[in-house]
Amino acid sequence: MNDSHSLLGQLKIDRGPETAEPPARWPWLLAIVLIVVAVIAAQLLTRDRGVPVTLATAAPLASSSGAAASMLDASGYVVARRQATVSAKITGKLQDLYIEEGQKVAEGDVMARLDDSNARASLLQAQANLAAARAAAENIRPIYERDRKQAAAGFISAEALNRSKANYDAQQYALQIAQADVVVAQRNLDDTVVRAPFSGVITTKAAQPGEIVSPISAGGGFTRTGIGTLVDMDSLEVEVDVNENFINRVTPGQAASVKLNAYPDWVIPAEVIAVIPTADRAKATVKVRVGFKLKDARILPEMGARVSFLSERKADDGRAAPRSGVSVPETAVQRENPAATTGVVYVVHGHSVERRAVQLGAAPAEGQLGVLSGLSAGDELAIGDFTKLQDGTKIRIEVPK
Repeated sequence: MNDSHSLLGQLKIDRGPETAEPPARWPWLLAIVLIVVAVIAAQLLTRDRGVPVTLATAAPLASSSGAAASMLDASGYVVARRQATVSAKITGKLQDLYIEEGQKVAEGDVMARLDDSNARASLLQAQANLAAARAAAENIRPIYERDRKQAAAGFISAEALNRSKANYDAQQYALQIAQADVVVAQRNLDDTVVRAPFSGVITTKAAQPGEIVSPISAGGGFTRTGIGTLVDMDSLEVEVDVNENFINRVTPGQAASVKLNAYPDWVIPAEVIAVIPTADRAKATVKVRVGFKLKDARILPEMGARVSFLSERKADDGRAAPRSGVSVPETAVQRENPAATTGVVYVVHGHSVERRAVQLGAAPAEGQLGVLSGLSAGDELAIGDFTKLQDGTKIRIEVPK
């Protein structure tokens, strides 16, 4: 019996010591999934980040009364109606020069001084002569008064009185001459100071201290006829030559626009000042003066310019013809002020914008602006905080609520 139990005991499988159960792996898998989801969400948020804007679409302009179109173009140059080569009134050596190119001066400002040593000496001499003449006149007065009383009493002859009166009158004339000489000497001294005849900007400095300056040409290369050129920038205008065959299309007061060669995208409102009443026989042209309606520091003398003379465009039935351009919401245009004729819009390209300058026209409807150039029908514009937008800014398009 015991043997059978021992045999059965030998048949048991020895499993060895019991091992611990391995830890669960699902928390690690959950953590990995959460990390992946967070990364994907961050990428999505980063991709959608940008300046929030809404969209507006440029629509073609309907026909509008008063639409202006160019009926004639001409080229010319910007000129100053008021400019002067400033010089001294007398010939002299330039002692001090107070101007530089580009400097603004006001009317009456001192621009230069000439050597005034001779003028001061002449003034002192004239003042001394005046003092002598005044003393002589004071000395001869009692003599003449005495002779006049003696002649009345019969002590001297009438001939003696006439001689005394002639001496007295001559001395009075000498006193007046001496007084005039002082005035002339003072003016000659004042003429050594060169002052600005009007307010403007110095465009040319033509002399240096030590050179001889003269109001007239001396016929040589060592004498300057002026110290500089002064231009009144408020008098700038455009002079163009119009073919005489088309001069009947131009009238004084006619609306026009000017484009400077230096700024071809800048349209400057202007108007015709005058049509010069004479023709150039050699060129078969008539000169026309065109004035700017706005002043700008970018407009400089002698710049090349192209002028478009504007006219009301009419259809065959006499009504205003449709105007080229587009209509956009007023909120889509960035302007300096409500009366500005130019503005800036931001054209949408995917997830970024392009900054673009536009020319504005009359408002086709309330809350709308007419854009005459710079946009095409169908262009999408960004409406949002313009202070955060610039060329190439990333945007996030939102749907208006």
